Parts: sequence; structure tokens; C-alpha cells
Amino acid sequence: MKSVDVLILGASGYGGGELLRWLSTHPAVKTLRGTARSHAGKPFHAQHPNLRGLLEGAFEGAPDWASLAQSEAPVLFSALPHGELAKQWPAFEMAWKALGLAERLTLIDLSADFRLDPAWVYGLVDWKPERMQGAKRIANPGCFATALQLALLPLAAWKPAFVAVTAATGSSGSGAAPSDTTHHPSRAHDFRAYKMLSHQHEGEVLRTLAAEGWEAPLSFVPQSAPMVRGIFATAQFPLDAGIEVSALRARYESFYKDRFFVRIVEGSPRVAATTGSAFADIGVAARAGHHGTPGHGAVMVALDNLGKGMAAQAVQNLNLALGLPEWTGLRSAGTYPG
Repeated sequence: MKSVDVLILGASGYGGGELLRWLSTHPAVKTLRGTARSHAGKPFHAQHPNLRGLLEGAFEGAPDWASLAQSEAPVLFSALPHGELAKQWPAFEMAWKALGLAERLTLIDLSADFRLDPAWVYGLVDWKPERMQGAKRIANPGCFATALQLALLPLAAWKPAFVAVTAATGSSGSGAAPSDTTHHPSRAHDFRAYKMLSHQHEGEVLRTLAAEGWEAPLSFVPQSAPMVRGIFATAQFPLDAGIEVSALRARYESFYKDRFFVRIVEGSPRVAATTGSAFADIGVAARAGHHGTPGHGAVMVALDNLGKGMAAQAVQNLNLALGLPEWTGLRSAGTYPG
């Protein structure tokens, strides 16, 4: 198995912590380092107490490109806030070129900076995974975008006339810095919608579906749920008369039959069954139409926004880029019941 040396930019946040957790036991990772200017010199467990006694090392104030350039297989994950990698890109690229690192570096970005950039491979693992083989610049999808695309991609061949999606997310999706809407006392016993019909992840979803030949008429309303981790998305759409739940389920089972981390479940999926894991669970429901009227279909997706929706999918992308089985370092159950 090929050994890699990994550096994580922005390793003190939730995404960075999840990357440290998964990569600390990954069999292909030889060395693991992380930067965080405001925590430089502090041990990793100072920000991520779950790693105490399991991962040695401390946050570095700035990336040591010269050290990374000495690696035969250098890997960079960026878990910086949205906009930061793009802002620093010219300086980074200049430093990489000077060290002969630019062409050798495998880079996976967890932010939104390059998701719509055609020069980058869009890292939705379960959509044409062969695209990731040998990729050097991978833009990891957004967490909502991952859930919505998993729900909608199998429908592209049927092209429903309308799709309405509601999706609830946990507070960790907003990052480690608290705000009025993510601070626990203001969220723990509340439920609300936000960015109704205007969420930034819609662009990713619509572009992928358009590549499948479906200009999807999508209506998306995200919701803020009183939980820390998880996304639960429900897509509803009209079905041609005569299509029953067995046909809808068969469509999803066929579409995802070779995708290890997508599970088709009976009834409703459960967020708690995916928490802390790289899995996404999908359930379907349908009601047949009558007297020539369309039926109705519903697809539900549950996943961990920090797992399949972020860091675990990023590690899947690394595995495929390196030619490893996608489950390498990720084949573990969630932490059910929470």
C-alpha cells in the first residue's frame, strides 16, 4: 500500500478534527500534521479531546511546505473557512512551484471555494467514482449538496416535473465558532427554516443533475434542527401512474448497488444510525396515482454532516485518488444511538 504524508490546513475546526480522527488510523498515512494559527503549539487534544491518548502532535502556526515537499506522496487537506484557500491560493501556488511540489501534491478542499471550478474534480464519491482516480485537485461537496444529490441522482432518468426538498441539519454544520443561530441555548429547543429557496449548495446540485441530462425544477428549504450532528433530507416528487414503491426502491438499489457507503433501508432512515460514520442511509416511499393522475414519491436520506457530508467523504476521495479501496480507513459503524 502506498504511504502518504498528510498536512491539514485549519485542523482546529470540526472538519479538521474529523480528518484527524479518520486519518490517525488510516493504514496509508505515514505522517499527519495540522495547522491552526490561533492554537499553534497546543496539542491536538486541546481542541479535539476525543483524540487524547490516541494522536500525538501539536498544531503548527503555518504550513511547512519545504517539509511536505520532501515526501514522495504529499497530501494536503484544506479545512479552512470558506474563501480562505482561494484568498491564499496565489501565494501557496508560488511556494509549491518553487519547491517542485505543485504537480505532485494531492489536494482535497473541504470548502466551497472551488466546487464550481471546472479545473477541479467535484468530489461527490458516489457519482461516477472513476473521476477521482489519480485526481490532484478535488473539491469536496457541501453536506446538504451530498444529501440532495444522493436523493435525486437516481431520478434523473425519470425527470420528475417538480421536486421539493426539505432538509434538517445539526448545529455542527455551521462550524466551531458560535453564532446567534448555532449557540446551543438558542437552538436546543427550537426548529426553524433558513435560506429558504436560496441556499448556496443548490448550484452544486443543479450542475450535477444537468450533467445527467435533467434540468431539475428544484425547490429546496433547509432547516435548523436541535441536534449537533446529522442531516435528514426528504425529496418529494410526482411519479408516473403505475410506479409503485417496489419499483422506486428497485431503482435506488440498482443505482447504488456498487456503492459501499450508501445503504438502502426499509422505511425511514435514521440520523443516529449514521452518526460518526461514512455511511448515508436512504429510504423510499411511494403512493400510486389513480384514474390516470400521477402518483407521489418520497426519498429520504440520513447522513452525518461531518462524516459522509464532509471529512469521511474527503477521505473516500483520497482513497480513490490513490487507487485504494474506498473504504480504506473508514470501514466502521456509527455510534448509535448517538
